[in-house]
Amino acid sequence: YGDSAFGQGCLLARRLVEAGVTFIEVRHGNWDTHEDNFERVAGLSQEVDPGFAALIADLKDRGLLETTLVVWMGEFGRTPRINPRGGRDHYPRAFSAVLTGGGVKGGQVIGRTSDDGSGIEESPITVPDLFCSICHSLRVDPAKENMSPLG
Repeated sequence: YGDSAFGQGCLLARRLVEAGVTFIEVRHGNWDTHEDNFERVAGLSQEVDPGFAALIADLKDRGLLETTLVVWMGEFGRTPRINPRGGRDHYPRAFSAVLTGGGVKGGQVIGRTSDDGSGIEESPITVPDLFCSICHSLRVDPAKENMSPLG
């Protein structure tokens, strides 16, 4: 899992899944690479990759991945072009998300951007589409309004 806060968060997430907790969020901030993108992403990946990979492997080894949906995403993408500060800015027109476990068929890549990354060329997936897919995996009807006892 690594000794980063994110890696330790992934280890804790696995333990919480084992204990029956139904919703867990592990966050890693500081992905605003508006400058020095390549150096910063390399460092961020050294923290995120081991924790994420270990979480998936452990859930699979323990027989928990089929009943646990893991979603890895940010709130928007990054510009396909590097800015004058060597960074990438916010880009809501295209972004990536990873879903695994929870009955999701693995090994798929859905959608494709243009070669320059500026637009979506194939199978556009909207945010509502993505959330409906998450709801489907969790067996939640996305068309039904669910109210808490407090309203």
